[in-house]
Amino acid sequence: MTVEKPWDGALVRKWLERRLAASRLDQAAADRRGYEAQDDYDKAAAEEWACRALSAADFADDQAAFAKRIKELIAQEEYPQTGIYDDAKFERHVRGHLRKIAKMTKANEGFEKTLRYQ
Repeated sequence: MTVEKPWDGALVRKWLERRLAASRLDQAAADRRGYEAQDDYDKAAAEEWACRALSAADFADDQAAFAKRIKELIAQEEYPQTGIYDDAKFERHVRGHLRKIAKMTKANEGFEKTLRYQ
């Protein structure tokens, strides 16, 4: 019999902050690499957008509210962002990051992994 661990809003907020910082560093690195790294830049910008949108309010304190917010964001038609290279790929990457976070939220695991590279 497994015991479910309780939802830890502080850990989720810490994970979002760390991923936000890592995505900014990844964008800067991709920007320095130039043309061939445009997709990497868009991926990092998408992760930044998703983490910023999820950390904007206090949804992280309640697992159900956090999951609901993720579903709302996935259902959005577009994700306004300036400075990206390919809008369609960016939106696909945003939805991918949101789905990844949704799986982590449902399982309540993965938020303890706060290293830059995952």
